[in-house]
Amino acid sequence: MVAVSSTFPTVPKGKRGYDVDEVDAFLDEARKAYAGDVSLGIDSARIRRTAFGLTKNGYSTAHVDAALERLEDAFASRQRDRAVSSGAESTWFSTARSGAEDIVARLERPQGHRFDRVGILTTGYHPRDVDRLTRRLHGYFTDGRPLSIDDVRGSVFRPKRGGYRESQVDLLLDTVVDVMLAVR
Repeated sequence: MVAVSSTFPTVPKGKRGYDVDEVDAFLDEARKAYAGDVSLGIDSARIRRTAFGLTKNGYSTAHVDAALERLEDAFASRQRDRAVSSGAESTWFSTARSGAEDIVARLERPQGHRFDRVGILTTGYHPRDVDRLTRRLHGYFTDGRPLSIDDVRGSVFRPKRGGYRESQVDLLLDTVVDVMLAVR
């Protein structure tokens, strides 16, 4: 397993960081899951979707996020290895191929119309920012252009009233990371 310390730097006094108890509890569960306790239901996707509350003097978000990315990679690699060793490799890659096809279908929609829009009084992701990333994703999936998982994970979009629905964009990015991890 990738070494993940349960002790992270804390944010400067008075600043907000991830809740120390929540992070430590989750990492303890993740260690148990990695050691074989499947009843905990922790996999790479759950790790990616994990969120912690913010508290004063909590853990540095950047350090915890980096550790979670390494942990997600370790779980994904292990999941792939188990699929290969159990003879389910073709199913594993078929699932990844299906995800990639769904992604490409979404990316081929017209610019500015790739995702539903939120109401004019609601804030969503800025369509130009999202469309800029989707062009890069399209190049990765259709032409084999280089793009790293970190590029996808680190994507940040400006807020915009009437912008793209955040949940749809986030779901697409989760699927992209799943596919990229599956074929690594």
